[in-house]
Amino acid sequence: MKLLIKKSTAAFLLIASANLVVAFLAFFVLPPKFFYDTAIIIYDKYNEIGYFGSYPLTILFYKIIGFRYLPFPIIALIQFPILMYILYKIGIPDNFEKVNIKNLLVYLGIFMVAIFISMPSKEFITYLFIALIVFLCKNERFSFRKTIFFAILLLIVFGALYRPYFALIPIVGGGMYLVSFINFKNKTITTIFYGLLIAVFLSLSYGVLQGKYFSEISREVVNSTRLVSGDANSIITSPVKTDTWYGEVVGIFYGFFTVNLPLNGLKHILSPQIIVFVIWQLLLFYILLVRFSKCLKERKKYRYELLIMFILFSFFILQGVFEPDLGSATRHKIGVFPLIYFALYYEHFRKELQ
Repeated sequence: MKLLIKKSTAAFLLIASANLVVAFLAFFVLPPKFFYDTAIIIYDKYNEIGYFGSYPLTILFYKIIGFRYLPFPIIALIQFPILMYILYKIGIPDNFEKVNIKNLLVYLGIFMVAIFISMPSKEFITYLFIALIVFLCKNERFSFRKTIFFAILLLIVFGALYRPYFALIPIVGGGMYLVSFINFKNKTITTIFYGLLIAVFLSLSYGVLQGKYFSEISREVVNSTRLVSGDANSIITSPVKTDTWYGEVVGIFYGFFTVNLPLNGLKHILSPQIIVFVIWQLLLFYILLVRFSKCLKERKKYRYELLIMFILFSFFILQGVFEPDLGSATRHKIGVFPLIYFALYYEHFRKELQ
């Protein structure tokens, strides 16, 4: 009996297999800066292990499953297939074997998964969590209202236990959802703009209560210790100090455009990895923006897809607040790659459900 495999499935398996080799070799070829977080997770020099926070929980996770005692190439051979299996279960679009811009973005995204999550990483846990939300939106057993409720609950719990800014996604996304009902001339851009204003409001409110704004307690703290480092060539530095309300407003908008429309990253012409990210990010943001616009125009037809888009663009907005550099921005985007993958191919997944 002949075993028939679709061209799209064969292409996916071929790309996944090739990048499994990349993941295995990453330990031998990547520079030390790629392993800074990994060293903290594996060696836990300062005894940070615990039940709250991204580092403590990640250290605990890798200790429990025993990966901290394995060589990194072996960890890559275990982790990467798990991540690819998740994408496989989400679905493979019919034309995945065809070379076009959208597919190329995904091919490159899979390559970056192999690079950034081939070792013990906080993004491995984030990736697994985000996959839950995607599978939730694909599950026909839940009503749309229950899907929204569980998605919000998951984001809040994940934010409380692991990464605090994920708990802000329902607030930013919920505000964008309400604004999207207003008839603006350019609803897509206006909805994102108001999402940015919500992020500004949250940061300024926090500053009034705690004395420091979001940028000050995140990006500025990280970058203040790295200004003279050779690894800090892509740090995000606001043109205005963020210790005033107007400086924080400028910093959030500047951060959003730097992370999501990083035209200023083209100045790093001698750093090819940054140029590749800039091109990838510009094309990705444009395509997702077009698809977001389509979902807004046909919101009843694309209810679940619109939910994914609100979560994704809320995440992009919050990246503009918290990301310290382009490298971190790339790594964290790879952590939510299942969301990006679903958003790029949602028509295919809709056909699967029908």
